[in-house]
Amino acid sequence: MINSSTISWRFLKVWRRNLVTYQKIWKVNFITPLLEPLLYILAFGLGFSGLVEKVDYAGQSLTYTQFIAPALIATAVMWNAFFETTYASFVRMYYQKTFDGMLATPLSLEEIILAEVVWSATKAFGAAAIMMTVLGLLGFIDFPSGLLILPIAFLGGLAMGAIGMFFTGITPSIDMFNLPIFLFITPMFLFSGTFFPVSNLPTWAQPMALAFPLYHLVELIRRFSLGGSQTHPGICIVYLLLFAMVFLLLAMRTMHKRLIN
Repeated sequence: MINSSTISWRFLKVWRRNLVTYQKIWKVNFITPLLEPLLYILAFGLGFSGLVEKVDYAGQSLTYTQFIAPALIATAVMWNAFFETTYASFVRMYYQKTFDGMLATPLSLEEIILAEVVWSATKAFGAAAIMMTVLGLLGFIDFPSGLLILPIAFLGGLAMGAIGMFFTGITPSIDMFNLPIFLFITPMFLFSGTFFPVSNLPTWAQPMALAFPLYHLVELIRRFSLGGSQTHPGICIVYLLLFAMVFLLLAMRTMHKRLIN
């Protein structure tokens, strides 16, 4: 059972532990969000410029690179948060026995799981900030409204990190993460309005796309990057908040069964 009374600000101690560890390798992790948008813009800008002239989105006529640029930030949030609470958390839990050591202290399991999810959102926030700066310099982000991308990236990181932690609680071995990646992350990556508007999908497929958290994250980042979106931002924010809370509770429950029961 999840006991909310066992959650306190002690979870920040675990968050800080992850930060201190990350500071030893941050230079390597800095390269990906710095260069990734440049590679995507070059690839799609050069490769698709002759095939896709304009994309009609939310009453705007955009170049293809303008359309996908905000989605690059959203997908970076997804990958950073999800991989942190799956592979990285699994290594800390199973191979390094870090969670076992923490549980021997006054920390509760709920605090450890909360810290892992918040840390994943922090990494997603950092990646989004770097990519937003690069894309802003290239002229694909409108400022100052673009600054609102940062809190949205943190919220999206919480949602992606929470579901990643849930999968860690039910995945028996590290090799089995291929299943949630193939069955959940890959379809979400492809069909959340990242590379084409969801309105281009068949009518029967659109509700499934709208159920993905990445869709709502993409919509919010496009809203603050380009000034328009197909879904009201309030709906997207509420969806991501509810998604994060539901899967955080599920993650705590599954991890409790795995480590305590």
